[in-house]
Amino acid sequence: MGDSFNKKALQQKKAKKRQDKLERRKERKAHNDKGKSLAEMTVYLDENGNFTDVPPEKQKRKEIKVEDIQLGAAPVSEEKEFTGTVVSFFTEKSFGFITEDGTHESIFVHSNNMDEPVGEKDRVTYEKERTPKGYQAIHVKKIK
Repeated sequence: MGDSFNKKALQQKKAKKRQDKLERRKERKAHNDKGKSLAEMTVYLDENGNFTDVPPEKQKRKEIKVEDIQLGAAPVSEEKEFTGTVVSFFTEKSFGFITEDGTHESIFVHSNNMDEPVGEKDRVTYEKERTPKGYQAIHVKKIK
């Protein structure tokens, strides 16, 4: 009994793949290119972490003073008192938010941390306290 058309097509496809593979192998052997030399493949990093082909001993370097090296986290701002504007305050819930003048950051404020009552659009001075959810304003006073 004869092979079906589909079976013949699959056999032809496999034969073509084998033939292509053999041709690619012959091509590689004909070139027999081992690639680049080690010196050509070597890449160095400069002082800024960028790739370069210049070896480290030939690179120009900047002199760094030991006093200029900062260890640890960046210093926290020494500013104690901040100013801002109360953008919203919910008297029934006793909390609101202040927009800081310099950074336009939104700071939470609760009525327990106010030295005097404030309302929306009032200019205030305050100190910041770090909480798990961000900064909170304390010692809030209205600017008169």
